[in-house]
Amino acid sequence: MTSDRRRFHPRKQPRQARAELTRQRILTAAAHVFGELGYAAGTTNRIAERARVSIGSLYQYYPNKDAILLELVTRHLDDGREALRRLRDEALPGTLEGIFRAHVRIVIENHRHDPHLLQVMAEQTPRSSEVFERVSRYERERVAYVEELLTRHPDARVDDTYVAARLIVATVELLVHQLTAAPDPIEATRLETELVAMVTRYATAGGAV
Repeated sequence: MTSDRRRFHPRKQPRQARAELTRQRILTAAAHVFGELGYAAGTTNRIAERARVSIGSLYQYYPNKDAILLELVTRHLDDGREALRRLRDEALPGTLEGIFRAHVRIVIENHRHDPHLLQVMAEQTPRSSEVFERVSRYERERVAYVEELLTRHPDARVDDTYVAARLIVATVELLVHQLTAAPDPIEATRLETELVAMVTRYATAGGAV
C-alpha cells in the first residue's frame, strides 16, 4: 500500500450493519461540519462530536479529515453517476431540448443541497489519482452519451459531435457548480431554464448561439 493510500483511504471497511451506520454518521457529520465551518475549522474532533462518536472510533475508520473529504467527494460523484444512469434507463422525451432538460435537472439536483460543502470539495480536496480517474471516467461516459445523442438525434446540427459533446458536458457541470455554490446562487428553476436554452440553441443551430 502506498503512502497516499494510507493517507487518503479509510482504515476500516465496515462488515456489519452497525459499523456501516457508524461510518455513515461520521460522513454525515463531516458534511455538516465542513459545510458550516469550512475545511480548516472542520477538525476531526468536531466531526466526532457531531457524529456522537469518540475520536478514537473515528480514527478506526479514517486516518484524517482528508480521507473523510475524499470519501464525501467519491460519494458525490457516484450519486451523480447513478442518477444519470437511472435517467437513461427511463423513457426520455423525444425532443433534444427535453433530453437536455432532464439531464440538466439531474446535475442541478446533485449540486443544490449543500453549496458550501460543494465549495469545500472543489477547493480543498487533496490530489488523489484514484479520484482523478473516477472523475475522468465519469466525464468520458457523459461525453460518449452526449456524442451519441448528437449523432443520432434529428434535431442536432453540429459538425464535430465529439467536441460539441465535450463542450456541452463541461458547460453544464462547470456552470451548475459555480452558480449553485456562488455567494448569490441562481434559483434552480431559473438556472435550469436558461442553461437548457443555451445548450439546446448551440446543439440545434450548427454550433452557433
